[in-house]
Amino acid sequence: MSQMLDLGKEMIRICASDSGKIEYSTNNGRNWYARFNGSSSIGEFEDLIDKDNEIIAMTTKGTFYSTNAGRNWYFRSR
Repeated sequence: MSQMLDLGKEMIRICASDSGKIEYSTNNGRNWYARFNGSSSIGEFEDLIDKDNEIIAMTTKGTFYSTNAGRNWYFRSR
């Protein structure tokens, strides 16, 4: 299970204090900032996978994907 991904210029992770949120860092993890503030339709993030030009997220509500580094998430399957 990966809760943090290195995307080159950025790192993204599942928020340590709220697994419904996604955070990003541009300085190798020294500082973290909110990227996605959560949604009841997505649920809690459990795992992140970097796949080509997408980030795949396993959540408590199914599988979601993002094509913009975790800013928006779209349903893929249950």
